[in-house]
Amino acid sequence: MAQAYMTESGNGGSEPEPSGTRLRRRLTALSKDPGIWRRGWILTAIAVLISLVMIFHAELPNQVGNLGSLTETFLPWLGLAVPLLLAGAVYRRSATALLAILLTAAVWANLFGGLVSDKSGSGGNLVVATHNVDADNPDPQGTAESVARSGADILALTELKGSAVPVYEKALAATYKYHSVEGTVGLWSRYPLSASAPVDIRMGWTRAMRATVTTPQGQVAAFVAHLPSVRVKLHAGFTANQRDDSADALGAALAAEPLKKVILLGDLNGTMNDRALSEVTSQMRSTQGAAGDGFGFSWPAQFPMARIDQIMVRGIRPEASWTLPRTGSDHLPVAARVTVKP
Repeated sequence: MAQAYMTESGNGGSEPEPSGTRLRRRLTALSKDPGIWRRGWILTAIAVLISLVMIFHAELPNQVGNLGSLTETFLPWLGLAVPLLLAGAVYRRSATALLAILLTAAVWANLFGGLVSDKSGSGGNLVVATHNVDADNPDPQGTAESVARSGADILALTELKGSAVPVYEKALAATYKYHSVEGTVGLWSRYPLSASAPVDIRMGWTRAMRATVTTPQGQVAAFVAHLPSVRVKLHAGFTANQRDDSADALGAALAAEPLKKVILLGDLNGTMNDRALSEVTSQMRSTQGAAGDGFGFSWPAQFPMARIDQIMVRGIRPEASWTLPRTGSDHLPVAARVTVKP
């Protein structure tokens, strides 16, 4: 007599394979893939090159089109290559490329990871702000009212058009009792100003000034500067020679300042990474770098890609630094809260 055999199958079929088991099977298959270390050499080379540029950016030559300064201006954006290269490494199933990309990510994190976090504190007894208002600003009245609402005790404006100065003076009069304008830059303050004078930055006209602000904590030297613009040209590269000369002159003026408490506000047309500004950055501390929230990019206002509007201090402690809402300018205003000790 024939005997039938039946096999139980639970709910009528085999149970699904646990996800952990599937992952182990895939990893095992990849480990046995002889090409996992041989694929993706182009991705690997790109990742290594980007890492080297970030590590040795100071060694890039400036003699040819100011290549070094151009790279340093947009250096943080090299981090965008990491997710793109990572996607390529996964698609190519390349362990070699993956390791190189992890190195690139580690280098970027070491250089810029600290800027991503919010380092701002709650202290401070003086709020300062600066804004390149744009000579072609269609709404100087609205711009003035917007920056006045920032709560700044000291406000620096650059790229002031002569015909627009009375508009700014009238709009800011109710908030700031004291002000001084030198050429195309100006300083507005809730506290008394004295010894206001132009600063020669080798341009032939006035785009920098210095004044003494008598705060409740004592005298502070306030510098306002608008360094020459830079251009990226196909036939000349990053043209910044005049900017660089002006930065050197500004650095000399800062070094000669007798007061111990110093604030520099303005549009320097360069980032803190740009070696061409070293005569300035070597003796001043960036409020954004020390106490900012994120990168604090300020230009261009439509899609900020670099922080070329700077607030720097010496003998003063940064507590917080941030960007302000967009105005009619092509720059964002930036502000900082600092502590001035008596």
